[in-house]
Amino acid sequence: MAERTFVMIKPDGVGRRLCGEIMRRYERKGLRLVGLKMSILDRGLAERHYAEHVGKPFFAGLLEFITSGPTIQMVWEGPDAVNAVRKINGATNCQQADIGSIRGDFGINTQKNLVHASDSVETARREMALYFADSELWDYTMPDGHWLAEA
Repeated sequence: MAERTFVMIKPDGVGRRLCGEIMRRYERKGLRLVGLKMSILDRGLAERHYAEHVGKPFFAGLLEFITSGPTIQMVWEGPDAVNAVRKINGATNCQQADIGSIRGDFGINTQKNLVHASDSVETARREMALYFADSELWDYTMPDGHWLAEA
């Protein structure tokens, strides 16, 4: 099985109608969408998701923002998916993100930076389990798979 990673389109990405554009960029890289949901996060789930930031000065504002509107939760699969997605997203600070990345092209500031993505395979497993049961993640063949695979 190829590597899987978790991605969330944040409320600003949904609110600015950028969901299709964001998803298109992962697809164009050859990643395969294997899980998809839309929800407004409750505070408890948001706290579990961002547990590593508890006690940091920006934590309260982060929770307020991430629970302020709909988000889209996704699982993407492909070779080196964690790193591929992070490169497509660009630097967390939108002002430092490369042009051509999601944040470089559309981001406004560090908090309202459109997308969240797992930073490691271990984090991806933890985050996927917060949002998806195993039965909600799909395994299927893409018709272009033979073109995208290493020989």
